[in-house]
Order: sequence, then structure tokens, then C-alpha cells
Amino acid sequence: MNYEFLPKQRTVRTSQVMDLFGIDFEQGRHVVAEGLELPVEQGSILCFTGDSGSGKSSMMRAVCRQIEGVVDVNALELQPVSLIDGLGIKVTEGMALLASCGLGEAHLMLRTPAELSDGQRYRYRIALAISQQPAWIVADEFTATLDRTLAKVIAFNVRKICDRTGIGFLVATTHDDIVSDMNPDVHVVCRLGDEPDVVCRDENVKKKGSVLAGRSGSVKRPESTGRILLGGIIDRTTSASSSM
Repeated sequence: MNYEFLPKQRTVRTSQVMDLFGIDFEQGRHVVAEGLELPVEQGSILCFTGDSGSGKSSMMRAVCRQIEGVVDVNALELQPVSLIDGLGIKVTEGMALLASCGLGEAHLMLRTPAELSDGQRYRYRIALAISQQPAWIVADEFTATLDRTLAKVIAFNVRKICDRTGIGFLVATTHDDIVSDMNPDVHVVCRLGDEPDVVCRDENVKKKGSVLAGRSGSVKRPESTGRILLGGIIDRTTSASSSM
């Protein structure tokens, strides 16, 4: 996975920065991941963590483009109805689902999305996505707007929901404090200027570069029903900018 640095024109300000730090514009191709393959199984959790700009969101989106039945939490349209009505499922099921997403207070269930805080609205998006029972749910900036204690609770509940329903989750976050609670099947640790590391759940052994079923030390779960190849995929944001 890589993208081309765009050509830039020197200005007075950029020249001053270059002179101050002894650098020039970056050129050529920036490689986030080269030939990286991930084992993917329906009903598993893939978690991408790393600093801002490390490529975690781009890698997650690259996986999304190669699987079917994906619901993007951040792309869901929120209807101006009460939370319990918006889920469109039985009341008892809806109450349990809202509670698992940290929205178990009775008054909250009767509010509309517009009456929620940013953190509450994000949690409702997760509940709404689960209520649709897709094959996969993708969530960028997962739990970024939540306090860390609640974030860990939501991550723990996502693991339980995944195991109970068979819905797969792909999440990207800068916060690695939720990883132990989520217990992802595949944890991709993205690093600035370096190849990502992959940690698989059952073996809990770090693999550098790629994890392939059938190789020495391959994982037991998720048993790969398909290989997601990330090498050679152009960053969508960058390529969009290039065509403008």
C-alpha cells in the first residue's frame, strides 16, 4: 500500500522551514505496507492502531474494498426519531442493544440523535449498525470521542457482540488502551516510517510484514477463508487529490 507524494512549489515560508530543519520536499512514493496479507474470517475483529498519519485508516479502507456486506458507522444516516424507534427491532432487543453501547438510561432511549452529545451519537451509530445485522461493521476513529473507561467497556461489548452475532468488525483508532478489552482476532499495529506489525489472537505472537495461512506459525483463528492483499493499493485520499 503506497501513494505518490504530490509535486509542490517552494514559497518563502516553506523555504524558511527547509532551511531551519535542513530538509526538502518529500518525493517519490510513500510505502505504508508492501505485500501485506491478512487472514480474514467472517465474524472476526480486525483492529488497526497507530499514530495519526501512520496509515491505519487507509489500510482498513483497503480491506473494506475487498469484502462485501460492509456498513460504515460514520456514513449512517440518523433519522429524527427516538433511539428505540430508529433501531427498528423489538423493544426488548433494542433496549439490550442500546445498553451494550452505553445508552441504557431510559431517558436516552426516548431522545432523538440530535439531542445527544457527540459521544452518545457515536455510540448510537454503533448500535444502529449492529441492528442492521451486516456481515461487517467498519468504524474509523473508534471510541475517540469517549472517555477511556467507557471506551474500554464498549470495546469489551463489541467482542461479545461479535462472538454472539457473527458480525465482523474492522476498527481503526489511535487509542491502544482498548485492545486488551476488545481482544481482536487480528491486530495491525501501524508505525510511522516502518512496516506494520500483525498480532494474531490465538497465538498472541507478533508477525512482521505478513501473516499467511499455511505458513510456518500460521494462526488457528481466524482461519483464513480469504486473503486480503494490501500491497500496491493507492491511498484513496491522495489519489483523489491528484486527479483534482
